[in-house]
Amino acid sequence: MKSDHVTMRQVAAEAGVGMMTVSYTYTRPDRVAASTRERVLEAAARLGYRGPDPVARSLRRGATRNLGVVFGEHLTYAFEDPQAARFLAGVSSVCVAERLGLTLIPTTGDPDDIERVRESAVDGFVVWTTTADDPVLDAVAATGRPAAVQGGPAREGITLVSADDEAAAYAIASHMLRTARSPLVLSEPTDADRVARLVRGPDPDVSFPVTRNRLSGYRRAFLDSDRDWAGAPVAIVSRNTRDDARAAVTAALEEVRPDAVIAMSDQLAAGAIDVLGDSTPVSGWDDSELAQSLGFSSVRQSLFDQGAACARVAAGLATDVNPAPWELIIR
Repeated sequence: MKSDHVTMRQVAAEAGVGMMTVSYTYTRPDRVAASTRERVLEAAARLGYRGPDPVARSLRRGATRNLGVVFGEHLTYAFEDPQAARFLAGVSSVCVAERLGLTLIPTTGDPDDIERVRESAVDGFVVWTTTADDPVLDAVAATGRPAAVQGGPAREGITLVSADDEAAAYAIASHMLRTARSPLVLSEPTDADRVARLVRGPDPDVSFPVTRNRLSGYRRAFLDSDRDWAGAPVAIVSRNTRDDARAAVTAALEEVRPDAVIAMSDQLAAGAIDVLGDSTPVSGWDDSELAQSLGFSSVRQSLFDQGAACARVAAGLATDVNPAPWELIIR
């Protein structure tokens, strides 16, 4: 007798035990005597029973034991970008400790993003930083499930987990501007269009909160050092990759000759070094192995810890989160 629709009740009758004993055999085996557990499993094997339906079990207990990570980048970015990978490692560390599953929910900017979030069978959400006008944020908040966003933007119903990017940007830029006469800022994308371009003194009020806060810090450092922000060259990349940085700096050389580069990530800083060589001072962000091996100054923060903090909120283990620490590392 083999069937895809064998029930727990049939297994109980075949083994001569109660339904609760069958349930415990699969979900809490330590509460069933070894001989009884063996009898239940043998009966299940004869009938072709595959175990309790996890979907039905989730519906009964009102929890899936899964966290969803909403990722507005290409899905491969989560594994290719070192800092995104560190962030996901932090999320995963909480999932391992709490025996939770992890579901990646990629978003593309299409209208079905909202439905994908609404229909996700997860108990809480972790959101990778996105634009201020991303409707996915409202969709996450509307579910009423615990949620946290790394880097911003802030949204009612979603806990913000972030370092003080503006203060850190001011600190690293102030350091670099002490000796630079013709600095180049190498910026992460400013909006969802991700157009690579060279601009002069851009308005810091842009869609991506991380970029906005760092540009604000850079601008304040320029002004406090009596420099003209309106004329400051800012090369904006379309993606936070070393290749994109190389292309941006190469293109910028048609108009400027920088004697220092202030980059928004270690990946971008490394790309600048590839083009300009190690004689041009460069700063980065995250103090990754790249910063240490190539020997440039950086802002140290732990995206692993931020990922773990987001996961604890999404899992209902925490509600308030302190600002993430950062440190200026000078080399």
